[in-house]
Amino acid sequence: MRVRAMGLGAALLMGVLSGSSLAAGAGAGGEGFVRVRPEALHWVDVPDSPGVMSATVLGDPDKPGVYIIRYRFPPHVMDMPHRHPRDRFVTVLSGTWCTGTGETFDAAKAEPLPVGSVMKHPARAAHWDGSCGAEPVVVQIMGEGPAGTTPVDPKAPDWVRVGP
Repeated sequence: MRVRAMGLGAALLMGVLSGSSLAAGAGAGGEGFVRVRPEALHWVDVPDSPGVMSATVLGDPDKPGVYIIRYRFPPHVMDMPHRHPRDRFVTVLSGTWCTGTGETFDAAKAEPLPVGSVMKHPARAAHWDGSCGAEPVVVQIMGEGPAGTTPVDPKAPDWVRVGP
C-alpha cells in the first residue's frame, strides 16, 4: 500500500482519537445512543492532498465494524482511480460530486451527482471522484472496517486538479 493509504489512515485515526470523547461531548444518550453535531467534528488535512480534509463521525475505519467519515474536496480537486476492500456507501452532503468508474481517469466522463445523491462503491471496484467544478464538495461515507485505499496505478499521482 502506498503512502497515500497510510497517510489517509493516519488522518482518520487522528480524527477518531480526537473524537474519542465525541460521543460524550456531542450528546451521547443512554443505552448506546450517540448524537453527533457538525460542530463536534474534528476536520484534519488528508496528508499529501491539495486541501482535502476528513472527519471521522463514528466508528474507526481501521477496525472491524461500521464507520462513518466525511470528506471535503476543494474546488477542482479529484482523486485518481483506486479501490477499497469492502463496499462503501457515499451520500453527497453539499456541492456537486463528480464520479467515475473504471481504471482510467477521464474528468470529461465524470457523472455529476447533486446534494442528496447516494452511490455505492462495490468492494474492489475501481473508481475516482471529487469536485470537478468551482464549488467545494462534502460527502459522507459509510462502510465496514477495516477500510483501506489501494491505487489502481501506484506510480500515478493520488490527486489531480481539473479546470482552472
